[in-house]
Amino acid sequence: MNVDVLSYAGNLESLTHAKGHPNYAFSQTNICNAAQIATHLQQFQPDIIIHLAAESHVDRSIDGPAEFIQTNIVGTYTLLEQCRHYWGSLDPQHKQDFRFHHVSTDEVYGDLGNTSTRFTESTSYNPSSPYSASKASADHLVRAWHRSYGLPVVISNCSNNYGPYQFPEKLIPHMILSALNGKILPVYGKGDQVRDWLYVEDHARALATVATQGKIGETYNIGGNNERRNLDVVQAICSILEELRPDKPVGLGLYSDLITLVEDRPGHDQRYAIDASKITQELGWQAQENIETGLRKTVLWYLENTSWWERILNGAYRLNRQGKQA
Repeated sequence: MNVDVLSYAGNLESLTHAKGHPNYAFSQTNICNAAQIATHLQQFQPDIIIHLAAESHVDRSIDGPAEFIQTNIVGTYTLLEQCRHYWGSLDPQHKQDFRFHHVSTDEVYGDLGNTSTRFTESTSYNPSSPYSASKASADHLVRAWHRSYGLPVVISNCSNNYGPYQFPEKLIPHMILSALNGKILPVYGKGDQVRDWLYVEDHARALATVATQGKIGETYNIGGNNERRNLDVVQAICSILEELRPDKPVGLGLYSDLITLVEDRPGHDQRYAIDASKITQELGWQAQENIETGLRKTVLWYLENTSWWERILNGAYRLNRQGKQA
């Protein structure tokens, strides 16, 4: 069962391949609605909850933090409480099988600066933005519900995701679509901020692994081992587009001519990097895509799925919600 409130970034058109499948169900539900969550738990009887629901765009959290507090903190609390009651009602066998997998971010650890170290599962929390602070709060709640009530939980903290179906406000799809439309490619500051890039299918495989094989009460860092500067990622996108889409908007020389350095955002962390050795050694997972192969697949996907992102850019995707504007 897929539970989603369908906020501005929710898009049912990303799920057309699953619609109608006998093993798939969807409910437009706000995770802060305790009564609806309780009803879904009793009717669906899940063995595993994978909690991915979150407001996640850092810039939006700086402009308007209230939604991030509500969804990421209050929403997580609501899910934990309803899952605690549901778990407590199960028979001993099902109670033993149940687990709550909370999906979080490496941003809770803060800024590595110009050091050569990486985040481990024991790195102290030091969030910089309202977004990362709200996710850090959620992580603490999950651990507290495990310690105080015995709720069987696992936590994973991942690095920057990218790949097909990513909402166009995120860096990589934003740059791809802006370049295709001949718009400037805004890069914060000097573009020297370093991120560890994780292809979405690698992350999905990791989530399935942690949810089914992770040890109760443990945390697993998930990273792609692909550190790149933001500017280098944008330049790589431009190079791939030169090859795959040489027919550019009128008057444009090179896609890279669109790169424009803009004023940095407040509290912008310099570097994130994940040490994923724990999940590799204990659960046997490791990333299969590097940034070169994953980025090429991503650019190609957006080139081949123009109707999907065009309907996002013009707002038409919001109409695919029982025929009403969301």
